[in-house]
Amino acid sequence: MSEVLNAIKQRRSIRKFTEQQVSDQVLQQLLEAVQWAPSWANSQCWELVVVKDPAQREKLQAAMGKGNPATKAIVSAPLLVVLCGKLKEAGYYKGQVTTKFGDWFLYDLGIAGQNLHLACHALGLGTVPVGLFDQAAAAKALGVPEGYEVVSMFPIGYPDQEVKPPKRKEISEFTHYDRW
Repeated sequence: MSEVLNAIKQRRSIRKFTEQQVSDQVLQQLLEAVQWAPSWANSQCWELVVVKDPAQREKLQAAMGKGNPATKAIVSAPLLVVLCGKLKEAGYYKGQVTTKFGDWFLYDLGIAGQNLHLACHALGLGTVPVGLFDQAAAAKALGVPEGYEVVSMFPIGYPDQEVKPPKRKEISEFTHYDRW
């Protein structure tokens, strides 16, 4: 099996980390993984906020949704990457939306987030995409300007846990050929 398929199958959502710091060199490789994500008409509508400051991460932790299992990871991970999207860029042509689904930024940020997650795995790091939080509070804490949305947060570090793979649907349960 190819390295990519192995990474897809082996990566896990990690919420517990060692205290080992993520080097600037490794961080640069993670940022390159996002840089090379495909996007609508190459719009590259993502913006990243790299958060190392513990006080800033505490502000973001305060924005977490009740019962979110990643709440502790926001401050315990040595690194936090916040994925934001520029509105009215992806899925637009000459200022007009071009698809039934409207703004395409969530789709593009999903791809960028997957690239980040797989790059973490390939570099021996762990992460989990975090989406259950008060986006407005997070945007305020980060100073995100109007016209952009905070979409997800990725606490990143060296794993301090082993996670078993979750049960997956059989391919035949979600695949249709020629017609539904």
